[in-house]
Amino acid sequence: MGRLALACILTLIAASPVCARLVAQEADPPRVRLIATGGTISNREGGRLTADELIELIPDLARYARVEAEQFANVASSQLTLDQWLELSRRLNEVFAQDSGLAGVVVTSGTDTLEETAYFLHLTVRSERPVVVVGAMRNPSTLGYEGAANLQQAFRVAAAPQSRGKGTLVVLNDEINSAREATKTDSLRLHTFATRSYGVLGSVDRDGVVYYRNILRRHTYRSEFDLTGVSKLPRVDVIMVYQGASGDLIESVVDAGSHGIVLAAAGAGATSGTQRLAMAYAHERGIFTVISTRTGSGRVMPRRAPTTDQEMSENQQLSAAYRIAAQDIAPLKARILLMLALTKTNDVSEIRRMFAEY
Repeated sequence: MGRLALACILTLIAASPVCARLVAQEADPPRVRLIATGGTISNREGGRLTADELIELIPDLARYARVEAEQFANVASSQLTLDQWLELSRRLNEVFAQDSGLAGVVVTSGTDTLEETAYFLHLTVRSERPVVVVGAMRNPSTLGYEGAANLQQAFRVAAAPQSRGKGTLVVLNDEINSAREATKTDSLRLHTFATRSYGVLGSVDRDGVVYYRNILRRHTYRSEFDLTGVSKLPRVDVIMVYQGASGDLIESVVDAGSHGIVLAAAGAGATSGTQRLAMAYAHERGIFTVISTRTGSGRVMPRRAPTTDQEMSENQQLSAAYRIAAQDIAPLKARILLMLALTKTNDVSEIRRMFAEY
C-alpha cells in the first residue's frame, strides 16, 4: 500500500467520532483531584510526605490523569475527628459543584479507619463522579512500600468513565471494593481490604479498569443526607456482645449522653448477660439501638410484627419502638448510618427505612 493511500485511510479513521474521542483521551487525559489526609501512605521517617510529594512517586501518572494536589490534613487516620469528616465531605461536594470538568477525586487515608471515612463519604458526597479512597499498609521508608502503586491504581479508577455512579470506592492491591462493603481483614498484610460476602467490585489490570457488578443500595448522588446546616454529628456508640456481657456499659453510654447504640451482636442478633435489660433502660430514655452482627458477614433481619392475638409486654413494646435491624451493614458502618439518620429524624420507621435502603 502506498504512503498516500495509507495517509488517506488514517485520516478517515481519525475522522470517526469514536477514534476522535480515543485520540483526545490519549492526548488529554482526565483531570483528577488528590485530597490528602495523611496515613501510613505518607508517613515517611523524618516527616510525612505532602500531597505534591505523593504525586511525584508515580513516574507514569501523566499517562492516566492530569492530577491536582490539595492537602486537607496530614495525620494518622485515627486522629481524624468527626468534625473533620464533616469538613472533608463539604470540601468534596464543593469541589464537584465548582468544577464540572473534574473526572473524580482521590482521597488518601490511613488504613486503620479507612473503611469508616470511605463509608461516610459514600453517604454524604452528592455527586455521581467517583471518590476513590486509597492507603498503604507499608510506609514510604519501608522495603516493599506499595503506596505508589496503590495511588496509580486509584487515579486510574477515578479517571475511568465506568467508575461514575458507583459511589465511593476503596482501591488497594489492584482491587476495587465498594465503601459500603469493604473491610480491613488483616492488621499487617498487603491483601487486607475485602468484601467478605459479595466479592470485589472490580479490578485494576494492565489493560484497564474492569467492573463485575454494581451497588444497588442508595449512595452519593441518590443519598438524602445533606450536611448543610449540620455542625456536629450526634454521638453513637458501638458495644460488643460476648458471653456473660453486662448491661452496665449500655447504661453508662446512655448516661454519658449517647444518642444511639449499635450492638455488635452474636450471630444474627443475639445479646448476652444483662444486655437485654440494659437495652430496655436505653429505650425508656428514647435511645435507639441498632442490632448488627459481629461475625463479619451476614444479615440481621428485622423482627416480624406480632400477630393480633399476641399481647406485648411494656418492655417488648419499647423494644419494638426503638430496636432497629442493621441488615447486612457492619457495626462500624451501622454507627455512621445511624449518626446520619439522627441528623434528619427521630422517627423509628424512617430510620428502619434508611437501613433497608442504604
